[in-house]
Amino acid sequence: MQRLKTRAQYEAAMAGGTVSRTAHFVLHRAPLDASSPSPHVIPAEAGIQSALKSDALDSRLRGNDVWIGAVVPKRWARRAVTRNGIKRQIYNVSATFEPRLPVAAHVVRLRTDFARKQFPSAWSEALKAAVRGELVQLFERAAT
Repeated sequence: MQRLKTRAQYEAAMAGGTVSRTAHFVLHRAPLDASSPSPHVIPAEAGIQSALKSDALDSRLRGNDVWIGAVVPKRWARRAVTRNGIKRQIYNVSATFEPRLPVAAHVVRLRTDFARKQFPSAWSEALKAAVRGELVQLFERAAT
């Protein structure tokens, strides 16, 4: 499993569309196979941005690997401990689902916050379990 690194790679993967979502997370996927349209053949209505996005995927993400990225905005996870813990969980859960995922670029994005009243600690066992449970559910839906 490879990790997405550049902003262009993240944007291209997120432009691929939503595959599954839970209460707190959403999974975006962009295929990397040869059946995807060539980056040089662009419909007139698409514009230059889509060309850059598809070119970012095609030129940098070659191979037969599953690519994964995590987006955990400070808006939804204020504490760095929480953001880093969520990212670790994303990468660990995605590694367990790697054999079941198609060869594509995947981005897991946190789309809402975990209630501070329910989880007052920055990275408690209860929060770890809740995050892991939702991520397993997210990848289960995507793998089927």
